[in-house]
Amino acid sequence: MDLSAEQRRMRDSVREFAVEEIRPVAAEGDREQSFPEDVWDGLGEMGVTAMTTPEEYGGLDVDSVTYSVVNEQLAYGALSVATALSVHCLATSCIAEFGDDDQQERWLPEMADGRPVGAFALSEPEAGSNPAQMDTEAVRDGDEFVLNGKKQWITNGQRSGVAVVFAKVDGDDDKITQFLVPKDTDGLEVGKKEDKLGLRASDTTSLLFDDCRIPAENQLTETGAGLSAALHILTGGRIGIASQAVGLAQAGLDAALDYADDREQFDQPISQIQTIRHKLADMETQTQAARLLARDAARKADAGENYRDAAAKAKYFASEAAVDVTNEAVQIHGGYGYTTDFDVERFYRDSKITTIYEGTSEIQKEVIARGLID
Repeated sequence: MDLSAEQRRMRDSVREFAVEEIRPVAAEGDREQSFPEDVWDGLGEMGVTAMTTPEEYGGLDVDSVTYSVVNEQLAYGALSVATALSVHCLATSCIAEFGDDDQQERWLPEMADGRPVGAFALSEPEAGSNPAQMDTEAVRDGDEFVLNGKKQWITNGQRSGVAVVFAKVDGDDDKITQFLVPKDTDGLEVGKKEDKLGLRASDTTSLLFDDCRIPAENQLTETGAGLSAALHILTGGRIGIASQAVGLAQAGLDAALDYADDREQFDQPISQIQTIRHKLADMETQTQAARLLARDAARKADAGENYRDAAAKAKYFASEAAVDVTNEAVQIHGGYGYTTDFDVERFYRDSKITTIYEGTSEIQKEVIARGLID
């Protein structure tokens, strides 16, 4: 699955940025639970924040393979940065695909430059894997909608300037709809910032809506079309998460290779010990297999094929591989791998979230099984 010259150029430029600009600040961001805003501005200058924005609004409108490649390289630098970017791209994708001309002209040119940052507010405390169970309600009141409810696990919750919010119109389960809610809207409050196992530089909060009034023109999809729109956007997003998992696995593998060449035991580098060599072989095989699955899903998307099952396979396998590979990277480092002096402990902590967000591994297996059986 060779890349085009332009895709290779994009891959190499983002990898260079990841190594030189993201990786050096990743440990501090994790430790302080602070997002590197200078890095974000750098991504904006590179055009990376414009990946899913149409060209007429200043975007790149990249193909799915390029999107996959960029997510992989960003996660190689730090998963927190890659996650923040992918959620921003979910928001711009919703506006680009479902917004009217006025909504697109209002939001997309600025979001292409990276500010305002976008958020995607679908999950709720009692509605994660089954978003149809959401309780957030939007009631029409003249020329406005009034939103009440709570969204949970919102990436960019603090940093965002606008959120794509899913709510039931008049509380009707069949009327889930998307709305654009600017961050400074009265009645919108950012809730607690979660103290997480990994992905600590990326802010994750709740969003609370208490008689939050927005203009009716902020309705993004037709009434009742919100859930299908969300699932459509998330299917493409799973290619990005799979690719992030590949980047994280590659980071763990590269760190383990370097350490195994430098570390000596029994009068030889541990890379010469069969047990270690076999671990590295397994890690390389899992990483490459995950990459191929992610690229296959991306190519199917670009070809206009039904890529739902391919995206589920990629997301499931790559996320589980990231956990396995980074776990082995810690093991190869021995006691040092358990300390914050080495990046592999952060890779390991970060990897777990890839099996959970944007559809758990269990949900991906159900999607794959339906494609086989139903």
